[in-house]
Amino acid sequence: MSELENRPYDALLVVSFGGPEKPDDVIPFLENVLRGKPVPRERLLEVAEHYQHFNGVSPINAQVKEFIDVLRVELAQAKIDLPIYWGNRNWHPFLPDTLRQMEADGAQRALAFVTSAYSSYSGCRQYRENVEQARCEVGPGAPQVDKIRVFYNHPGFIAANVDRIQTAIQKLPAAHQSAPAIAFTAHSIPISMSNNCNYVKQLEETCRLIAEELKIPSDRWRLVYQSRSGRPGDPWLEPDIGDYIRQLSTSGEKSVVIAPVGFLSDHMEVLFDLDEEARAICAEVGMEMARSETAGNHPDFVSCIRELIEERLGLRTEKRAIGQFGPNHDVCPVDCCLYTIPQRPQPPVAAPK
Repeated sequence: MSELENRPYDALLVVSFGGPEKPDDVIPFLENVLRGKPVPRERLLEVAEHYQHFNGVSPINAQVKEFIDVLRVELAQAKIDLPIYWGNRNWHPFLPDTLRQMEADGAQRALAFVTSAYSSYSGCRQYRENVEQARCEVGPGAPQVDKIRVFYNHPGFIAANVDRIQTAIQKLPAAHQSAPAIAFTAHSIPISMSNNCNYVKQLEETCRLIAEELKIPSDRWRLVYQSRSGRPGDPWLEPDIGDYIRQLSTSGEKSVVIAPVGFLSDHMEVLFDLDEEARAICAEVGMEMARSETAGNHPDFVSCIRELIEERLGLRTEKRAIGQFGPNHDVCPVDCCLYTIPQRPQPPVAAPK
């Protein structure tokens, strides 16, 4: 065990995706997101157009700031004295800049809360790689950073989503509130990525736990996916939410509640892909739609994160989890969520003449 691993935690690092805050940020931001990935340029420009529906501003940074403010109060009330820092993968504040500030402030060992509830390469391992890359960039004085466990089956996370969905159901016309179809959504990922992680298993468990609490029969809900990118011919998780809405309509359903449980905040992919695109499809096929809010700043979710911090500080002996699988590991195995981004085949190089 290294000397740093014997030190107490002296900071909390919130690690998130990042998003543009003005129109001129959109293309550079998306180029950061898609760097090294086999995503056609036309798809980048298509997504850029989505941001223009919101004046080139993603709400995610503002939502993370709000969450940090609420979490700071929660920790203070629990007598937990950890300064909170914030670093993003793809936009300001970038992780290396944040780690430099932490080093300057004397932080030596930090806990990290990553804004993702599930295990996958893009939702867990890549963030850990980002942190390590940032530490290498900062140098030997960079603080050690240890990520808290994923929390897809923590009772606080489940309770927050249950409450959000109950509220959404009540937004439907009264005649549709008794037994609406529930479409749980999550970000689609490549099949080659999902085959090497527990993403689907964990999502299905989250959905099952929420549905059980809401007393929704298993034939009245389904996990579906949204926001896929990549090359059109590459297999990604399905069904897509738009296809599923049309399928529901064909089978005679008149209403649907869309619950984006794969996300923690109502950011761009929720606002555009669900509130605009999915809602337009519902209008086209004549279905009533209500969309539940994400966990966001819900008190049960904020308490959930505080409990996870307490676990790692040694202030809580019980690691709460419900359902079939128990609490996830604190330290990810070396082979956890491995993924190699497939590269586009290169054309043969002509021999020199």
